Amino acid sequence: MREMVKGSNVSLSALSENVGSVIVSLGWGSPTGEGDADVSVLLLDANGKVRSDTDFYFYNNQVAADGSVQLLGKTPTADGSEDRISFDLTAVSSEADRIVVAASRYKGARFGDLEGVKLSLADGSGEELLRFAIDDVDSVSAIIFGELYRRGEEWKFRAVGQGYDTGLAGLATDFGVNIEDDAEADEAQDDAGIDDQADTTAPAPTDEPTPQGTLGAVPAPRRPGDGAEPRKPSTRPRTAKKKVTLPKAAKRTLAENESWKEARLFPVSVLKSDRDREMRATSVLLSVMAQVPEFGRRLTAAFGAPAGRMETFTEVTLPHGDSPRRPDGVIRVERAGKLWTALVETKTNGNALKAEQVQAYMDIAARRGYEAVITLSNDVALEGSPLVDVKIDGRRKHKVALRHLSWAEVAHQAQMLIRHEGVGNAAHAWLLQELLHYLHHENSGCHGFQNMGPAWVPVRNGIDDETLCQGDRRALEVVESWERLIRQVCLRLGGELGQKVLPVPPTKRGNDPKALRDRLADQLCRDGKLQAELRIEGTPGVLGISADLRTGKLRTSIEIPTPEQGYPLAWAKRLVRRLAEAPADLHIETLIEGETGGPRGTLERLRPEPADMLPKENGAQIAGFRLSLFKSMGSSRGNAESGFIRSVDDAVHRFYTTVVVQLDGTTPRRTPSKGGVTTG
Repeated sequence: MREMVKGSNVSLSALSENVGSVIVSLGWGSPTGEGDADVSVLLLDANGKVRSDTDFYFYNNQVAADGSVQLLGKTPTADGSEDRISFDLTAVSSEADRIVVAASRYKGARFGDLEGVKLSLADGSGEELLRFAIDDVDSVSAIIFGELYRRGEEWKFRAVGQGYDTGLAGLATDFGVNIEDDAEADEAQDDAGIDDQADTTAPAPTDEPTPQGTLGAVPAPRRPGDGAEPRKPSTRPRTAKKKVTLPKAAKRTLAENESWKEARLFPVSVLKSDRDREMRATSVLLSVMAQVPEFGRRLTAAFGAPAGRMETFTEVTLPHGDSPRRPDGVIRVERAGKLWTALVETKTNGNALKAEQVQAYMDIAARRGYEAVITLSNDVALEGSPLVDVKIDGRRKHKVALRHLSWAEVAHQAQMLIRHEGVGNAAHAWLLQELLHYLHHENSGCHGFQNMGPAWVPVRNGIDDETLCQGDRRALEVVESWERLIRQVCLRLGGELGQKVLPVPPTKRGNDPKALRDRLADQLCRDGKLQAELRIEGTPGVLGISADLRTGKLRTSIEIPTPEQGYPLAWAKRLVRRLAEAPADLHIETLIEGETGGPRGTLERLRPEPADMLPKENGAQIAGFRLSLFKSMGSSRGNAESGFIRSVDDAVHRFYTTVVVQLDGTTPRRTPSKGGVTTG
């Protein structure tokens, strides 16, 4: 792997032969786990400007029509999270000379508040080719991390690391993106953190490394007095794409009564065996991927697939020694006369992937020059802990990527498209709706992670009778299952809200995932608790989840800071007013600086007397308030009505919809419906 320094450049073809598609990841974190930034990409012509506003990709315009650029969103890592961007370099228009990769903070925040700011680039097989760490970011609100640019027939990468003081809107305007006026101009300006101008000028690009502190890759930003018209105060970048999403409310049904069942494209009532479920699920998913380009591209771009014509197949027979193999499916994408091929192995219900089977498909793919093997099951892959261990023959020149998708992630991506981001036409939206109905049906076998594993009951019993010892392997298995469950909760809630929901790492950046899980397993043996935190975009704090296996209680909570102005009694009264529709059994605890606890009580008791939330001691400083709900957790390991997994899902959903949505946030929030997609 190549370690880049500011101003250095490298040819991608010198690092790998598989660079037709690449994944660029931008990462950062903070000591508290808080702090985030928005990724943006600009396609520039030879003059250093976008050809039109559609060459600017950000949170409101995430996918290029030709598939050359796709913002894949965040993915959890041991260090926090990474924003990933897929580039199909074979699909980039010949008029685009360079691709600028940047990120910006909002509400006046600066990158100096974050740590570990870096960029990495991987080839189509997922192998990391280069990394670029950026250090001098103290006062800037936007950073150009790097750029991909053409030199003849090849693509090169330059490490830029250029800071801006103008935020997202200033950066976009500097490269020729139009900014439109709207009613949210003032709010958007705050979000973008606009100052007066960018902090440096830039000479024309060259292939030579640029000295530290100068920028040779990005054209000089426009400055007042350069002959350009004054910048308008509005800062909301616009997109012209019109997308189709499902209506917020279901249409009135024409059925006479509830016994009438709507006809479905993908029926599930005839499924009798696991083999039937696997075959049907594979065929349903692959057919929708081929017919809805936005969806097929969304699922395969992160695996290195190019943007092109996709065809999908099931039950394909391939030679393998004396006994031919039949993978569950094959995905092929054609682009510029070249083929990208992935073999698909599917499991439903609680069936686990078989290492021998996946190994055979990896060997077949390597011999036939295929690019990837994709496994699909209800299990959730963890960083640093692959679901299936396979051996890679280092003597083979051709590399095959092994990727995993969970059914929960498939449902999440479909819901994001038809509920929030939109697809190309109504037919595509209807197909995705039918797919979601199929996946959510109890008979499909595609319900996501739904079993805490065989260690769950012994560990609970060991905690109850205090016989569980540190170092017990079963405790580690429960910790891994808990991590999978939390990631799935994030996917489900994020799909319902249309917002980023990510687990907060329990320690600082740079920890080995396996060592961290060992420590959490020891902590489970000592305390008998499983704990996690979720960061939900637009909420004023972190949503905490604690499962006490000794008492059988689930606690969901959030800590909110006190306002910067006002008096304690006014804070207490305002909080009670905002929680007018919250459950009466909501616990409210006042947090006192320098003390472990303060006044507390239920909302029902505090409503008539908000002053009871205030400390009695003179001079005590209120740091904030902790809001908590408690419920009994399921005892069984599975996802039945009485199961632990269902109880965690229900607890998070109830807490968000009845408590968190009533609190002041940073962005508008949508209230999810518990049933997921509304059909009809």
